[in-house]
Amino acid sequence: VRGVARFGEVIVDANGGCAAVSYPAEEQVYFILEGAGFVTYGEEKHAIRENDFMYFPPGIKHSVANSSPTPIRVIVMGFKIPAGIPVNPPDSLLIANAGDVKHETVSGHPSSVLYRLLMGDTHSTRDRIAAGLVLTSLYIMDFEPGGTNFPHHHESEEEIYLLLEGTGDIVAGGGMDGIEGRHPARPGDAYFFRLNCTVGFYASSQAGPKARILAVRSLFPRRAP
Repeated sequence: VRGVARFGEVIVDANGGCAAVSYPAEEQVYFILEGAGFVTYGEEKHAIRENDFMYFPPGIKHSVANSSPTPIRVIVMGFKIPAGIPVNPPDSLLIANAGDVKHETVSGHPSSVLYRLLMGDTHSTRDRIAAGLVLTSLYIMDFEPGGTNFPHHHESEEEIYLLLEGTGDIVAGGGMDGIEGRHPARPGDAYFFRLNCTVGFYASSQAGPKARILAVRSLFPRRAP
């Protein structure tokens, strides 16, 4: 892992909260798996609910609190900002809900998987939120039974898959035929894909919940020649 600073789950108990944090050289993204409450963004306070996703730029103090009787589960993703990259923090929190993002196909991938393009870099025109300095893509994949996104490579990005629902086989580190390097996966499994590693997924064809993956890609840090 080179460009990823952190990837984990925070559980905030009923009526609990996290201390405010600020990272001068790290951008963060939160995805709310369950629950409701609020986050702070500098001096602002924003309500949050299940399937919300939001962006915290470097240097902005932020926190999460739970005002409900049940726990909040939050996926916290952080990415290292190399020295010299200009940072222009948004005046207000950039936040949206995955349920409001349309399903669509993506060029080069079959129709057996539909994407919700949540967040991209600052130049993105296809994602709901365009914010990332190192983050290039945050998205959800919904697979039909037996569906796949085809094994592929990324030449400039690291990637993480988190299986939210369903079962299937993660393809990691194997050949482009998708046979080599297949690993049975169940909800809660997270996979990190290094630079140029084969990455892919084959959803189970058996009855049960459809497979759903939360995925994030970020730039691999490269030294200047």
